[in-house]
Amino acid sequence: MTSQKYLTIVAVLTLAACETVPGPDGQRYLRNVPEGVLAIAAPFQDLERVVLLEEDNCYWYSHAGPVETTLLPLRTKEGRPICAASPEEVPAT
Repeated sequence: MTSQKYLTIVAVLTLAACETVPGPDGQRYLRNVPEGVLAIAAPFQDLERVVLLEEDNCYWYSHAGPVETTLLPLRTKEGRPICAASPEEVPAT
């Protein structure tokens, strides 16, 4: 599957993931991570605490390390960050 198709899938499914819930750290996490994102995300990431940041339009997940909890970019199995396409990037069908 090409990058263009991934972006299209993620962009379409992003619309369904707009509802958020507050986490214990005050961050607002997505209630439902889009299926397209779940399908391409690497397995070692916490997919229960995912946020879509407006600053870069990319998905981030909460990583609880031994010292602190921080947001890390959600990545594909190939190591690429998972970002939603902006509306002008989605090709017309």
